[in-house]
This record gives sequence, structure tokens and C-alpha cells, in this order.
Amino acid sequence: MDDRPVEIADRGGWWLARARPHPALRPFLRTYDGYWEEEAVPTRMRTLPTRSTVVIINLGPPLRLAVPDPGVRDRDYGSFAAGMHDGHGSYTHPGGQRGVQLDLTPLGAYTLLGVPMARLTNAAAELTDLLGPDVHRLVERLAATPGWAGRFGLLDAFLLRRLDRGPRPDPEVRRAWDLLTGTGGRVPVARLADEVGWSRKHLAHRFREQAGLPPKVMGRVLRFERAVGLLRDGGGLAGTALACGYYDQAHLNREVRALSGCTPTELLAGQLEQQRVTTLAEAAGG
Repeated sequence: MDDRPVEIADRGGWWLARARPHPALRPFLRTYDGYWEEEAVPTRMRTLPTRSTVVIINLGPPLRLAVPDPGVRDRDYGSFAAGMHDGHGSYTHPGGQRGVQLDLTPLGAYTLLGVPMARLTNAAAELTDLLGPDVHRLVERLAATPGWAGRFGLLDAFLLRRLDRGPRPDPEVRRAWDLLTGTGGRVPVARLADEVGWSRKHLAHRFREQAGLPPKVMGRVLRFERAVGLLRDGGGLAGTALACGYYDQAHLNREVRALSGCTPTELLAGQLEQQRVTTLAEAAGG
């Protein structure tokens, strides 16, 4: 019997069940988040770039996902993984959402999904295409298991098996990731290359292959994510621009529009709260 602590929260029509994964998994993802809708309400949500690779294990109706890649058509997904994005997307759902969301670090996703993360850049893939038929059995067992502690125990066992046989990122890529996340994306690529002892070209190639975005773009996403967090917490535009390494407020405005598809004012007017519902959890730490 799994007796881990599980937090249950009512988010106004949404219910969330949260618990920490097995200690061996915590460097790769921070929490498990179960979710279910109180009423079946059709939904359309904007998704924003974050530092996380999102995995949805779907226990309800399919979800129609639009990804930032303009060459990929909107399509329905069951359980899926969405890779690192450098732009905004959206999803629509007929209502009755329920499932589990995992926010993985990009390098954690590289290990647990077992595929080059460049394959999922600005894209998504069905979990069965990545992990095989074991996903069907996992979904069936999660749906049949009473209680969230037991469901999270099943996820532990499933992911620990993946952890044992998954690839590990290069130490140089790990070091570059730690430097980027530790500074909120404000490290120049030339310095990253010097720190890890690789050429800029080689670093960009290996980092994108394993993390999903090249270092320069990843830094841009990290700065944007931090700016969104500061704005959400009541920070002013000028102070947020300075804190996140933008040249000025106009530069921040352009970046927010480019990455989110709307202005900072529009985010403050409602998009931030929508994004929190969309992700169901705070972005995973480095």
C-alpha cells in the first residue's frame, strides 16, 4: 500500500491531486499532478513556452492540440508528450478532462522518454509512439486503481523502469543546462561553450539533440518564463525587463508578444491565470 502524502486542492471547477515522486525520480520531475473536472465544460486554452517537457497521461476524452510548428496540423491526442517550445500553442477539449500531468525537465525527458528531444521540438507525440504498448496497460491500471496514492505508486514503478534503461545526457550538456537555469537564461552561448570546453557549434548541436532547443533559444525561453512569473506576481514592466535581462520595456513587450502571441497587458488581463490552468502545475525546477 502506498501511503505517501497527497495534497488535494479545489481550483474552482478543477480538482488537483499532487504528490512527490520516488526520490530517484525527483531530479527528472518535481511532482505528479492528477486532475479532473467537476463538470464537463468545453475548453480552449493557450499554452506558453516553459522550461518543462509536459507529459499527459489521459484518462478522459482526447484533447486537440495545436503546436507552435506551423507545418504540423492540429490533431487529437490521447496520452502524449509535448516537447520544448519556443512559441505559443493551444488546446481544445470537449470537457470532462481527467488524467495525470508530469512536468519533466528537458534532460529528464531525454532519459525517461528515451528519444532525442529534438524530435519533439515545437511538436508532440503519442506516448505509445514513444514508449510502446506498455502505455495502454499503464492507462488501464491507473483508471482501475482507487485513490491517487496508489496511482502515483504505479507511475513510480513505470518510470523507475524507464530510468534504469534510458540514455543519460552528456555531462557538458548537463553543465550548460545548470548554468542556464541558474542564471535565468542570461549566460551568453560563448561563455557556455568556454565553460564546457566545446565549440559553440558542437554545443548547440548536442544541447538541442538532448534538451530540445539550442542554448540561445533555451535562454530566451527561460528569460520569458521568469518574466511571466514576475508579472504574475505583480511586478511592473520596467522592473521586470531589467530583472530578466531585456534591454528595456519595449524589448520585453516584443519578446512577450513573439513567444505568447499577446501583449503583457493581455497576459495580466487573464492569460496568466489561463496558463496556470493549462499547465496544472508550476513549471518544474532545473
